[in-house]
Amino acid sequence: MLDVKPSSGYPGAMKARRMNGAGNRFILADVRGRAGRLSPAVDQIRRWAGEFQFDQLLVLEDADGADAFMRIWNADGDEVGACGNGTRAAAQAMMQDEGLDRVVIGTVGGLLHADTAENGQIRVDMGEPRLNWQNIPLAREMDTVQLDFAAEAAGVRVENPGAVNMGNPHAVFFVRDVESLPLAALGREVEMDPVFPERVNAGFAQIFDASHIRLRVWERGAGITAACGTAACATLVAAHRRGLAARSASIMADGGELHVEWREHDNHVILTGPVEDEGEVDIQL
Repeated sequence: MLDVKPSSGYPGAMKARRMNGAGNRFILADVRGRAGRLSPAVDQIRRWAGEFQFDQLLVLEDADGADAFMRIWNADGDEVGACGNGTRAAAQAMMQDEGLDRVVIGTVGGLLHADTAENGQIRVDMGEPRLNWQNIPLAREMDTVQLDFAAEAAGVRVENPGAVNMGNPHAVFFVRDVESLPLAALGREVEMDPVFPERVNAGFAQIFDASHIRLRVWERGAGITAACGTAACATLVAAHRRGLAARSASIMADGGELHVEWREHDNHVILTGPVEDEGEVDIQL
């Protein structure tokens, strides 16, 4: 079990874990075996995000048919259905502390299977991408290979992204020079556009070759993040559907390198990358 113990009763104060996956930052709390649920208010999550500088808050709960059920909140306090790097971080902590070779983590989007890959990296099967316009979701019917959509901010225009749902919605724009983009301005503009009724994660990808892609991400509810696992998965899927990449590629995010494979035999997307445990923090409930 993760060493997350109440310091002065539950609720009250408790210890949690600070972790990151390729720079994607998390606070992980394990409340398995405890009565009730940890359901922090929006303003409380925002306060913690300001204090601990995380992208997502992850909470592990008891689950039937899985080693844990994981709930996920973005830094702005919105609860979301998926987090690829967060799943990898939680899996590493559980496997390390419980002496397991693999774990199954339940999420809103279904069961995710994780294990250890080469060089101590953590691999998770993110399941099948959802590609129908209604499942992204979009406000109107469009071809998700190349949306009839454009956004402009700070004098820069991007257009025709691919759309993929990997447990949360992504719009992936393919650009010539990702480093020069006004990422925050464009990201906000894309995230809040009415064509995405549940808002959207905005990815901006530069194709180096069929197996190497540079990616920068504006995450819905979190802003610019050093990495995003579901965005890396969505980028590989969107790029392959456009004939820009193979079914397997290295995705280079600001915080590190992730590897994504879209398997042909079962249509599942496999995400692999590094995880770091940065130690315990005290959370005041």
